[in-house]
Amino acid sequence: MIEILSAVELPRARAAGALVADILQSVRSRCTVGTNLLDVDRWAQEMIVEAGAQSCYVDYAPPFGRGPFGHYICTSVNDAVLHGLPHDYALRDGDLLTLDLAVSLRGLVADSAVSFVVGGPAPAGSLEMIDATQRALAAGIAAARPGARIGDLSHAIGTVLDGAGYPINTEFGGHGVGSTMHQDPHVTNTGRPGRGFTLRPGLLLALEPWVMVDTDELVTDADGWTLRSATGCLTAHSEHTIAITDDGAEILTLPSRALL
Repeated sequence: MIEILSAVELPRARAAGALVADILQSVRSRCTVGTNLLDVDRWAQEMIVEAGAQSCYVDYAPPFGRGPFGHYICTSVNDAVLHGLPHDYALRDGDLLTLDLAVSLRGLVADSAVSFVVGGPAPAGSLEMIDATQRALAAGIAAARPGARIGDLSHAIGTVLDGAGYPINTEFGGHGVGSTMHQDPHVTNTGRPGRGFTLRPGLLLALEPWVMVDTDELVTDADGWTLRSATGCLTAHSEHTIAITDDGAEILTLPSRALL
C-alpha cells in the first residue's frame, strides 16, 4: 500500500515528526555511561503516553520478529544495527548506540533513528561510519522531489555508502509511512537511478542508511529481534521521515531545539 497525503493532512504528519524528533533528542541527552537500556525504554514510553500518542512497536509482530516487540524504542548497541530489543544492559564508555523510534500521533506515523557514541573514547572508525550514514541520508533527501524515482534516492544513498567503503545490505532499508509504520515503496540503500515508483507530493518516506564495517550479512540475536553484524563489527544507522512537497523534500523529524 502506498498512501498519498492531502494538503490538509500534512500538518498532522509534521506534528508526528516533531514528536519523534523531540523524544529521540531527549532520550539521547539522558544516555550516559551506566544508563540501563530498560530505563531508556521507560523514558520513551512515558513521553509517548504523555503526548497522547501511540507506540508503533509494542504490538508490532512482523514475520521476521519473534512475537510482539513489546517495547517502545529500539536500542541497538555496537554490533547490533536494527531492531535492538531493550534489555538489562548498562551502557559503557565507548558504546556505539542507535536509538530508533516510530510513533503514531493523530493517525499518522513518523520514524527516525540516530547513532552516537556514549562517553568515550570513540572506537576507531566509529565517528566516520556515523558520518557516512548521515551524509548518505542527506544525499537521499536531496534527491527526493516530485517526478524523481525511488531508484534515484537509493542510488544517491548507495553512492555515498559505497564511496566510504562500506558493504551495503539491501534486505532492510527505507520505506513509505502514513497511517501505518511500514508501507510501500521499499527504498533500498543502493540502487539504479530512474527505476521504481515516481515520487508525488503528499508521499511520506522514511529513509534510513545503515551500515556495518566489514560485512553486509546480518544474524538474528537469541532474543528473536535484534539484528547484528555477522562478523561482530560495529554498525551505524541514521533515519529521517520526509514529506515530498511541490518544492522537494521536507524533513519532518528535525528536533525543535538544540541538543543540550
